[in-house]
Amino acid sequence: MTTLSQPLIVESSANGQIPPLENGDRLTRPEFERRYAAMPHVKKAELIEGVVYMPSPVSNDHAQPHFDLIAWLGFYRAATPGISGGDNGTLRLDLDNEPQPDAFLRILAEYGGQARVDADGYVSGAPELVAEITRSSVSIDLHAKLHVYRRNGVREYLVWRVEDRTIDWFVLREGRYELLTAAADGLYRSEVLPGLWLDAAALLRGDLLAVFQAVQRGLESPEHAAFARRLQEVAAQGRS
Repeated sequence: MTTLSQPLIVESSANGQIPPLENGDRLTRPEFERRYAAMPHVKKAELIEGVVYMPSPVSNDHAQPHFDLIAWLGFYRAATPGISGGDNGTLRLDLDNEPQPDAFLRILAEYGGQARVDADGYVSGAPELVAEITRSSVSIDLHAKLHVYRRNGVREYLVWRVEDRTIDWFVLREGRYELLTAAADGLYRSEVLPGLWLDAAALLRGDLLAVFQAVQRGLESPEHAAFARRLQEVAAQGRS
């Protein structure tokens, strides 16, 4: 019997046909994946706390910040051994959550990272950093997704609120997300990925040159050099 405290989870129909994904469907993760795979024209769908979310077509208000965000993260990845990234890649977090974040960075498993690529080719587990671009502070990114990422151990979570012209950078400390504060020079410095520095004001105004200059300073820091050595040592130990 279905009760209000246990919402109906719809599975494939008895005649063998795979129903389409619909916003608001309550599905198990395997059923979500079956329906998603049967709809190759759908470019983005997410399962958040067992509920399907299918966003609207992407406008330039989202596409332009997304492009700049990827450029910033890619700059860091290019100079840091053992780091990989993703753009709209599916994450298998738990049985009720399979988000497709705008971007993420992760330490490769062989370098000591907490996520891995599973036999199906999906990232399984929580990347070290996840980033989302949202239109406002009332979106799913700052509510349901925030709790999902925290619970699954995403160590840093960045949300770019386009309409509010604000970037929130959360750090997981003792099981809670706390806002990262900028240093005296106005730059944000990742606690999990040393050298990943952000000039948020420059990113918000679209000044990628200034963004790159800030990252370059981070890459030249002693903290990044020590981090890179540590990653390489972990990988070398795994090969020995």
